Amino acid sequence: MAVQDKVQTALSTMILSHSGWRGIFAARGGGEGRTGKISAAQQIIAIGAAAAFADYLRGLGNDQPLVLTGCDTRPTGRAIVDAIIPVLSACGCRVHSAGVTAAPEIMAWARSVGNCGFVYVSASHNPIGHNGFKFGLADGGVLPADETAKLTAHFRSLMADPAGIARLEKFIADEPSAAQQEMFTAEPAVWPGYPDYKKEAIDAYSRLSGEVAWNNNNGIAEALKRGIAEKPLGVCCDFNGSARCVSIDREFFNGLGIQFAAINAEPGAIAHRIVPEGESLEPCRAFLEEQHRRDPAFVLGYVPDCDGDRGNLVIWDNNLQQARALEAQEVFALACAAELAQLAWTGALHGGKTAVAVNDPTSLRIDHIAEAFGAAVFRAEVGEANVVGLARKLRESGYTVRILGEGSAGGNITHPSAVRDPLHTVLALAKILSLRSKDGKPGLFELWCNASGQPERYYPDFDLADVIASLPPFATTGAYSPEAVLNVTSADHGALKSRYQKIFLREWEERANELKARYGIHYWEAAAYNGIEEKKGITDFGEAGAGGLKICFFNANNKAIASLWMRGSATEPVFRIMADAPDRRIERELIDWQRRMVMEADNQPVRS
Repeated sequence: MAVQDKVQTALSTMILSHSGWRGIFAARGGGEGRTGKISAAQQIIAIGAAAAFADYLRGLGNDQPLVLTGCDTRPTGRAIVDAIIPVLSACGCRVHSAGVTAAPEIMAWARSVGNCGFVYVSASHNPIGHNGFKFGLADGGVLPADETAKLTAHFRSLMADPAGIARLEKFIADEPSAAQQEMFTAEPAVWPGYPDYKKEAIDAYSRLSGEVAWNNNNGIAEALKRGIAEKPLGVCCDFNGSARCVSIDREFFNGLGIQFAAINAEPGAIAHRIVPEGESLEPCRAFLEEQHRRDPAFVLGYVPDCDGDRGNLVIWDNNLQQARALEAQEVFALACAAELAQLAWTGALHGGKTAVAVNDPTSLRIDHIAEAFGAAVFRAEVGEANVVGLARKLRESGYTVRILGEGSAGGNITHPSAVRDPLHTVLALAKILSLRSKDGKPGLFELWCNASGQPERYYPDFDLADVIASLPPFATTGAYSPEAVLNVTSADHGALKSRYQKIFLREWEERANELKARYGIHYWEAAAYNGIEEKKGITDFGEAGAGGLKICFFNANNKAIASLWMRGSATEPVFRIMADAPDRRIERELIDWQRRMVMEADNQPVRS
């Protein structure tokens, strides 16, 4: 097969979305391949991505743009970075590489440097044989969807040109420069780059994390340290060989007085499934129990994904006398309650102009939490860039948007950061545990209990299980649970949703009385989510196109109490569905109903 054909075959399996470009890069073993080698076709794809991004940056008016590079700890990361650096240099870019770098770290570095772009080599939570690219600028976030679309179109054009492929092939045969040889001398998964650049990235990330944690209020920092000194706190982590192994976690927590312990802390030694959900949380849960038996201060643990921008939690539950994993939606809800309570604690809640920006499958639980503090909730389509873009737009309209994120994936983005970060999630929970009521001033948990109309839930010796129990009760289908994942045959998701509408309307007519009697559901409203745009009250479900479609169910008091949601993934070849309801029994019935309707719309046999 000719090189051009091999490249096109490899490209056909890649997903190029605003959340990142991802595909299988391991030369052997497919999605689970652990080899560090990539094929010539994959090298050309990497080279083409670098050339396209260099062209994009020059199109912004800089003839010699500065590009920061880094990667996570996947085996193929080094080969891809080796491939892209000479191309960026040959295209007139100045290149600084920090080697293995957590995604929030390289983004903080970009913010601190200014007037630059970054290429981050990662496939986020995808399996180990996958890899890909995230592109961004000096604002510290990935490119907005419209800018990513321009970059993607240019990349596709380059890769479709046989003459262009031939030019890109020459980079494979070129010998690395002396500077590159100096840069890549370490073995095997972590290399120092230019040590000064890694130090720059670490320092920038440490500064930004402090700014995020206490929102430029040194009083919060000092109160947090005092609270931790009075009631010691221990945090453990299952790094799972991720890029966070060589980031700031241990030093940052220790600097606050938080005790820290870790497992699987060797970079590149990926011990289990990368996505930090379900069974992937079990090693950390067991480790937390071990640490708690040794020292009761250890009450919290976290597991990041490979690039370290996502993490979910395990906690020690005093009531159960054991550690347990939290669901992704619980994690985000806890962070929202903590950060909104912090705004109240500092007097920074702005009546009617405080908002939370979330993605469309985020649980209605967040609406209830925000309402308690007088904050509004706005939704965007799935994708970190969409949520960040929506928050930016809201701030331009005068809103305070401290916390945002994708509840369906867990974790949070806390302003001024523009990326999810488990460090900031853990800090949010550390604050609700350590900023306690004192000298007549309510702490964060007491503020939440009062704001949510349940002051009786507060007592001085509370733990995280007490905070979780105080949250609005909702059960949501896990984004990576078997019930949430479908393999639909319909390529046109807008047409699929139009067919689904006919089925849903038929089912609603048949079940309306039952839903009213059993669940208190009186009526419904459909909404479409595309990019940062939310269109409520749509009459044609097909308007959602490839974006998110959500059906909210309302009670007699016009309050949204449950929902159904669907969207094809932009980063994986699957179609996701979810249900959100006041308890697990209702959620199970709704997700089964949703699954049957979507399968019928896809003209698949429906199993009884």
